[in-house]
Amino acid sequence: MGNSEEQRERERKAAPENTDTTMTFSQEFAAHLAAIDADVSAEEQEAIAALPSGSALLIVRRGPNSGARFLLDADVTSVGRHPNADIFLDDVTVSRRHAEFLRHGRRFEVKDLGSLNGTYFDGVRIESAPLTDGAEVQVGKFRLTFYASRLDLAHLASE
Repeated sequence: MGNSEEQRERERKAAPENTDTTMTFSQEFAAHLAAIDADVSAEEQEAIAALPSGSALLIVRRGPNSGARFLLDADVTSVGRHPNADIFLDDVTVSRRHAEFLRHGRRFEVKDLGSLNGTYFDGVRIESAPLTDGAEVQVGKFRLTFYASRLDLAHLASE
């Protein structure tokens, strides 16, 4: 290497990288995520970590499709026993048009559509409720856990 090549190589190594996209979280926020993720398999953790901003994931924890995952990436996602529902839950405890998941920017809400058996948020029957990361939503005999995009959680935590 010539003298100018050596100088350029030293400058390149000393120059800060402008492509770092690493996010840092407060210890409190990291502890919150760890507590929620404790019951999540490694494969589910990868799926949650890969969620783009403006999306979320529902994972069936109890019910006939236990372990099934449903991506929430539209402004309205319908849930019910009707074959055209975005999330089809085939059980008599689920109304044909049971509930909807609504997206408002980076935030989500669950809304009951007048179902016979109701929709429950963390064990309480609701008409509608804002969703928080790790919340449990019950539709009929199905219990689904809500996971927000980690990018959105970090953004909301910094507000």
